[in-house]
Parts: sequence; C-alpha cells; structure tokens
Amino acid sequence: MAISKLRIHRVRNLSALSLVPSPAINLIYGENGSGKTSVLEAIHLLGLARSFRTSQARHLIQAEQSDCVVYAEVDPLNQGEQKPLGVERLLEGDPRIRFAGKDIDLSTLAELIPLQVINADTFQLLEGSPAHRRQFLDWGVFHADPMFIQLWRGFRRVLKQRNSLLKCGKIDPRLREVWDREFVSFANALTEHRRDYLARLIPVFDQSLEHLLPGIRIELGFQSGWDSKRGLDEVLATSFERDLALGYTASGPQRADLRVKADGHSAAERLSRGQKKLVVSALKLAQGNLFQAMHKRPCVYLIDDLPSELDQQHNQLFCSLLEQSGNQCFITCVDHRALLEHWRPETAIATFHIADGALVKATGPAG
Repeated sequence: MAISKLRIHRVRNLSALSLVPSPAINLIYGENGSGKTSVLEAIHLLGLARSFRTSQARHLIQAEQSDCVVYAEVDPLNQGEQKPLGVERLLEGDPRIRFAGKDIDLSTLAELIPLQVINADTFQLLEGSPAHRRQFLDWGVFHADPMFIQLWRGFRRVLKQRNSLLKCGKIDPRLREVWDREFVSFANALTEHRRDYLARLIPVFDQSLEHLLPGIRIELGFQSGWDSKRGLDEVLATSFERDLALGYTASGPQRADLRVKADGHSAAERLSRGQKKLVVSALKLAQGNLFQAMHKRPCVYLIDDLPSELDQQHNQLFCSLLEQSGNQCFITCVDHRALLEHWRPETAIATFHIADGALVKATGPAG
C-alpha cells in the first residue's frame, strides 16, 4: 500500500482536507468544480512536486495564499512500515520535500510514489507530439534502471552544450569532435535502454489490450530519432551544415518516438475516440503491471472521470483490470453509483463525496 493517510492544504479550492484511503479502490465523487480533480492533483504534487494540470504554482495554490502543502503517510517499499512524506509548493522557488524526517530531491521523490495518470490529456499519447510518448517511455526506463537518470542528465548536458556551439555559428573542429563523440556515447546508451524497456512492455501491453479490445491488433514500434541504418556519428557528420543553419541538433534521442499503429496505420487516425481511450488505458495499465512485476510493489493510479467516453461494458472491463492489478487507485466521477457495481464484493472500496472543496461524506474501505 502506498498511501494510508492524506492531508491536503491550500490546493485550489481545497483549504484543508483529510482522507484515509483504501489500499485498493478509492472513488471520489462530486459535481463539476467541486474539487474532486484537485484531490488527484494534490496526490500528483505529493508524488512529483508538480501538478498535471498546470506548470505554474500560482494556479495550483489557493487564491491569496503563499503556499500549498500535501502530507501523507506512505509505505513506498511495500514493507508494512508507514513513513511521513510532505511536499510544500511555494509561489516562488523550488518545492520543499521531506521524507522520514529528511530532505530529498525530485528524483528520489519520483521513486517513492510511482504515479500513473489517466485523464483527458492521456489521449496525447496517441494524438500529441513525440515528446508525450518519449515521456511515457522514459517513465518506464527511469523506474526500470537506476542508472537511467544519470544517462538522461548526461545526455541533456551534452545536447545543451552542442546546441550552444551551433548557435555560435563557428565551431573549432577539434571541439566539435569531442562533443560529438560524447553525444554519440550517451545517445546510444539512452536508446538501448529505451529499446530494452519497450521490448519488456510489449507483451504486457498485448495482454491488457486483448482484455479491453479483443480482436484489435495494435503494434508498438520505436524510432530512435535518426536514420537507424546509419551510425549516429555518421548522421551528425553529414547533417552538420544543416544543424549549423538551424542552430540546434536535429538528430538524436531527443527526437525519438514511440509509434502506435493499428492495422499498419497511425492509431490516432484509425481508431474511434472510445477505442483510443482503451488503447491509452491499456498502455498505462501495462506500464503499471510491468513496474509491479519488476519491483514487487504497486503503483498509484490517478484516474479522472473514468466513466466518460466508455460504455458500461468497457467500464466494467477496465475496472476488472484495475482490480486485478493490485494497485492503489484514486478515481473521480460525478456519480459513484455508476461504478460501485463494477467491483468484486471482497474488494476494499472507499468513497469520498466532495462538494465546494470540502469532504461531505466518507465511507471507509469494505472488503
């Protein structure tokens, strides 16, 4: 179980809210604008020190307040030992993060509570830019390999330096050779980690998809960000003049993409809206299931407005997969009664009615 107690202060219209969540399914219901999505946003702040709705702290922090705070008791390693975790976000400056009485950094925080978000923006996995799909891949690689974050930071440093040199317009050939060699080294290692992770993910994804959309074949492929028939060193050499004119590096893992195809065509163009939601849900479920298989501990799922855009049958199928996964889930909806019948009697379900930023009623876990 990841989160056993949750306290939220000054997050949007939530002045002060305390919850004792179920280790399994948590249904948060209320009218639009009641604050139910803000509860998910607060949990996201607890796990990543930022919102999934805005990049600006002033929009997250309650009006006329200088900060917001989320506190929880968590068991990140699934060892039966609860420890305090607190994240404070200020109007200005870096977030303050403390776990078990010690200050920690953002990467350590991300390891503690592995979050999966499923909401309207999740469609960007299919319809959005490659950056969304790279972020999806890199979440998995980050949690799969502790060395990945150092590789990623090293690559970003070299990319920034190379782009700075390109903007200058003139580069000493010897200096260029040094940075290109380091660029290629980081890029090849980063790409290998991404490919390895995707190879692990595909069979797990296929299983989830078969449950949600039987009979529909979705193929996942990886594009490295350059012509894979040639070495990256050769690509950088032949495209140098173009990069110089552009002022940035046009080839490399910063351009990588996850290709999602249905019947050989782009899934974004081929599938209906409901099918897209099921495909991105299968991707997210597969990623959580793979994480759990590798680390023997669950993820935390934040699912905003689950019933929307899915019919009753597919809502039932999706809930069944969530239930089987053993992950802790926080699910928002307008009317929780539409979802209550989707769970087995023994499943621990907690419901929370939110109205005007306050907890009106809570029903503790049953099961």
